[in-house]
Amino acid sequence: MSSNLVESLIGALVLIVAGWFLVFAYERTDGAVAEGYTLSARFDRIDGLGVGADVRLSGIKIGTIISSDLDPQTYQAIVKFSVADQVKLPQDTAAAITSEGLLGGSYLSLLPGGSLDNLAAGDEISETQGAVDLIGLLGKFMYGDSDGGKKE
Repeated sequence: MSSNLVESLIGALVLIVAGWFLVFAYERTDGAVAEGYTLSARFDRIDGLGVGADVRLSGIKIGTIISSDLDPQTYQAIVKFSVADQVKLPQDTAAAITSEGLLGGSYLSLLPGGSLDNLAAGDEISETQGAVDLIGLLGKFMYGDSDGGKKE
């Protein structure tokens, strides 16, 4: 009888810890609805940039990627993202997909311009830089020209 009680208590403890972990993970990953205003940008490549990825300004998270779709006419990726209400971005802001490191994930980095007018909800950022294909660059470096790029 006492072993059943011990097993039941351990099982209850495991369920409590698992529930706490789920609540903790939900709060830390901003699983809640994205707040702020929505902007969009078009990119040639968005490798590794998924829904829920960070939008950062000066390295500080100010928003979240909401969705990514393909434009069937231009074959560009359209990325929609949220930006915190208290962050006002100039109209000439640029967006670049950046990697957290060699093996890290990707995020959207915003580089504010100097315009006096600000972007409004629903606007599109026109100055963009897509993701860099690191594997392709390493392949070109490793298996590229054997003459060091010299032309005869």
